[in-house]
Amino acid sequence: MKYLVTGGAGFFGINMIRYLLNEGQEVVSLDTADFSYPEKDQITEIKGDIRDGETVRKSLEGIDVVIHSAMALPLYEEQEILTTGIDGTKILLEESQKKGIDRFIHISSTAVYGIPDHHPLYETDKLDGVGPYGNAKVKAESICEEYREKGMCVSVIRPKSFIGPERLGVFALLYDWAYTGHGFPMIGDGKNRYQLLDVEDLCDAVYKCSVLEKEKVNDTFNIGAKEYTTMREDYQAVLDYAGHGKKIKGLPEKPIIWTLRLLEALNLSPLYKWVYETASKDSFVSIEKAEKILGYKPKYSNKDALIRNYKWYLDNLETFQNQSGVSHRVPWKQGILSIAKIFF
Repeated sequence: MKYLVTGGAGFFGINMIRYLLNEGQEVVSLDTADFSYPEKDQITEIKGDIRDGETVRKSLEGIDVVIHSAMALPLYEEQEILTTGIDGTKILLEESQKKGIDRFIHISSTAVYGIPDHHPLYETDKLDGVGPYGNAKVKAESICEEYREKGMCVSVIRPKSFIGPERLGVFALLYDWAYTGHGFPMIGDGKNRYQLLDVEDLCDAVYKCSVLEKEKVNDTFNIGAKEYTTMREDYQAVLDYAGHGKKIKGLPEKPIIWTLRLLEALNLSPLYKWVYETASKDSFVSIEKAEKILGYKPKYSNKDALIRNYKWYLDNLETFQNQSGVSHRVPWKQGILSIAKIFF
């Protein structure tokens, strides 16, 4: 089949494209960024914006399956996040329907659950987006539901925070501190359970939605790791692998959150609200529905995924040193946390 992957030059995009190529599928990538990977010659690259109707129509020519992951991440300006997440999704669905696209797979987020009051979270729980990113994801899902009602097969995937090869972003903070022989600060005591996800397991779930019966996949699915312990234990595995004998250090929750709120307002922190407001809380979803309906069987635990990502970080360190930005493909600026590093 012929697949369109929006956000194809991003962290999830390149991993999904590699997965599809390994399955012998034909791939088109649509992204505003250059596709600068070795696989460039194996795909069709279209550089453009999902908010531009003409570009979208061009990218959909001959497509059987749309995998929609393009999104402005939380560190972007609010208007960029909202228009990309909402307007872009609507344009893609509208043009896909016009062209009779067989399947549309929307990559949402468990951020749609906001800051919940119970766990595990199920697909039927109420949605409460936090900040522009969460709100955009909630609205995008409602647009997906509209097009389901119009007869399209639209799978909605809600992944936990996912990591793996090419992932940097906020996780680069942990990896940098581990590599340079520092302990790592944690908001609270770290005894909360915070489920993650390996990108390979995510790609497997998405692919299943493209090949299983439409009656099964025309639905919404939580995707996450099956095995995870406490946040302190899982992150300590990276420090242990680094081999410097350093430890995770818990910090008092309320003072740290208030400090981070202030630093964010002053543009001195790399962390945004949804990260620091949920970091000390339980955060895990039920994956029973995906297991039962999709046959989803995640291969990686939290610890496995973190260490696999850290190994990639070490192997590729020279390629992104002295870089920073707001995407998952580059380290986020550490801001004032780079000074705090001396105390760990």
